[in-house]
Amino acid sequence: MKAKAIAMPKIDFQAILDDFRHMNPNDPGSWHQIPKVTVLLGLFLTIVVAGWWFVWNDQLTELDTKQREEETLKQQFLEKKRQAVNLEVYTQQLADIDRSFGALLKQLPNKSEIEALLIEVNQAGLGRGLQFELFRPAQEQIKDFYAELPIAVKINGTYHDFGAFAADIAKLPRIVTLNNLSIAPLKDGVLTMDATTKTFRYLDEEEIARQKKPAQGAKK
Repeated sequence: MKAKAIAMPKIDFQAILDDFRHMNPNDPGSWHQIPKVTVLLGLFLTIVVAGWWFVWNDQLTELDTKQREEETLKQQFLEKKRQAVNLEVYTQQLADIDRSFGALLKQLPNKSEIEALLIEVNQAGLGRGLQFELFRPAQEQIKDFYAELPIAVKINGTYHDFGAFAADIAKLPRIVTLNNLSIAPLKDGVLTMDATTKTFRYLDEEEIARQKKPAQGAKK
């Protein structure tokens, strides 16, 4: 049994063109179906395009901006929440840092204590039987909140005495360091040591204020 072929309806384009040609703009009710549908689709597309151009485009842009702001605020909230959860830990860490800094600061003498500290360094060497050929403080080097005082020394003695002297320096209540050590034989088992001894002191409020003025002037 053969299937019957389905005949496609013929479209009379000429009739459609005539419908458009004879449209009465003052009487839309008399228009044929195809012109009505075409005009309605055209109006719909015009309204959609106009709405997109004049209203929805700005609103979508604003929506995208608000979404990005929302994501940023979420991240900020999570970060602040994490900080709030760990606030007690941070507070304890800050207190520990303050105590450590205070302990270190106490090891820095003030200006009036430097002379006594230099005497202690000299006495530490003499107490070990060392002979000072040179003990010459140099110009202070000012840092952020402290001053560094280098002292060029040249000492004669035995290797064992040098070690004991270094240990005594380390035990002083103030910070004193030995730098640029150079040891050479002298005679009869005696050695000579050239070194730079550095001690430090903290700046008083007036000195810190003088330090800040050039920095503030440079920023301006």
